[in-house]
Amino acid sequence: MTLLILGILLWVAAHYFKRLAPEARANMGDRGKGVAAVGILAGLVLIVIGYRGAEFVPVWNPPGWAVHVNNLLMVGSVFLFGMSATKGRLRGRLRHPQLTAVIVWAVAHLLVNGDLASIVLFGAMLAWAAGSIVLINRAEVWVRPEPGEANRDIILVLMTLVMLGVISAVHAWLGVWPFPG
Repeated sequence: MTLLILGILLWVAAHYFKRLAPEARANMGDRGKGVAAVGILAGLVLIVIGYRGAEFVPVWNPPGWAVHVNNLLMVGSVFLFGMSATKGRLRGRLRHPQLTAVIVWAVAHLLVNGDLASIVLFGAMLAWAAGSIVLINRAEVWVRPEPGEANRDIILVLMTLVMLGVISAVHAWLGVWPFPG
């Protein structure tokens, strides 16, 4: 659990560096981007190692129906994440599609994981994403992008389905079957 918590702290600190210490980050120039990237990557490695190695401490028993809600939320999460790169009509509908996707992802996973390590991990990611939205909104005025072509949204739907297949395959490979039954 210690590695998991250290990884989360490093992840959050590296992401928040630009928002909480903008002058220090600006003074570092491109080197600051590298430092943040290394911090994020190191945090991610520690999170994975810490989560996989954490003792299973049950806190609550997720209900059976939660798997269905989780899977539906994951469709939305992957779609939202993809919206950040879309050039379609949906472009500009949501200011923070990636961070919103992380919030939806975290809620989905909190519904189906009742152990302490999962609550720490997914709860922390939810809090980080929500905090990031607040910090970004305070720091920057949003200029809404113009909507693009509708056929790009069809590509987004297709890519969402492909990514859901990839994510499901990775979960199955890791020994976590993401579907009921």
